[in-house]
Amino acid sequence: MKKIFIITGEYSGDIHASRVVRALKAKYSDVRIEGIGGENLRAEGVKLFSDQKKMGAMGVSPAIIFNHVMLGKRVVDYIVNDYKPDLVLLVDYGAFNLNVSKFLHKAGIKIFYYIPPQVWASRKWRINVIKKNIDKVLCIFPFEKELYESYGIETHYCGHPLVSQLPKKVDRDEFLISHGFDPARKLVSIFPGSRKFELKNLASVFIKAAKDLQKKHPELQFCISHAPNLADDVYDKYIKGTDFKVIKGENQALLSVSDALILASGTVALEAALYETPMIIAYRGPIILYWIYLLVRCINMVCLPNIISGKFIVPEILEHSVNVNNISYNIEKLLYDKEARASQIEGLSGVGQLLSDKISSDEAANEICKELNRN
Repeated sequence: MKKIFIITGEYSGDIHASRVVRALKAKYSDVRIEGIGGENLRAEGVKLFSDQKKMGAMGVSPAIIFNHVMLGKRVVDYIVNDYKPDLVLLVDYGAFNLNVSKFLHKAGIKIFYYIPPQVWASRKWRINVIKKNIDKVLCIFPFEKELYESYGIETHYCGHPLVSQLPKKVDRDEFLISHGFDPARKLVSIFPGSRKFELKNLASVFIKAAKDLQKKHPELQFCISHAPNLADDVYDKYIKGTDFKVIKGENQALLSVSDALILASGTVALEAALYETPMIIAYRGPIILYWIYLLVRCINMVCLPNIISGKFIVPEILEHSVNVNNISYNIEKLLYDKEARASQIEGLSGVGQLLSDKISSDEAANEICKELNRN
């Protein structure tokens, strides 16, 4: 029996990894899989060495650093000395996974990296760590393959997971009525993030901007998306004082029926782009982290639709610019300026065309199967 160990760090990685596991088991039944993940991997029969509760934290606090260092040490010891897998699959979560890869490579363990670090966006020097320690990169953006191969790294382009996994648009009227909204009125939805770090820095200003818009345009209705990976009491802490409706666990449906979106930057922006829903993204955090980002970035864009297209399709409101006026102004423009709205929708339609229609999880599973069959 072949053995695989998977390391994910966040909710999205857990989802993507679980789909790879499902595809892999359909192709290669005689395999044992353990890993670090969440409920999605567990549901696919993966035995969890540790869950992700401490993995999704962001920042440089002593507690976060200590937790990551100790978990990294424990998982390396277990993989190298006890489990001894035929292959380790790293999924996203670059800071942790790249450090772990150094020790696993030194121990002679085969390592594949699915959804590799975005070295084209920042900290490009990390590509040297990948070249030294990773046996094969399974990338999800078309331009990544050429970049990695230019450094002599074996690479397979799998296509982006969202292209095949994103649900179709739901019926707008049916969805809005079922949640108590008026289908005849415009809906603006707020996605303040899936991490406590993001809620702390963005939820308040997003809600204030929504209240400002509601005051100016009483015909608008608003909704807050509750990320399914965070407990209700965590969200309640940051959205108290508002009577906006909160919808949990229906992110994609909400993205597909909204007239405009206020988003924290991240994969959600690419999901919205594939639905061709007009949006703005806003992001801020501790100023020291922003200064570090400015020093290490390789491109001057942060929003995935903009990066993929090479154009500023989506307004990016960052750090000091994140305020009620800027958010309100840009949302008003998308709702009431027909030319601006049509221009963004046209730009978003081109994003999907630039991505492959490959089934990403199947492509990744095929590459893993090839490796398992070699031994």
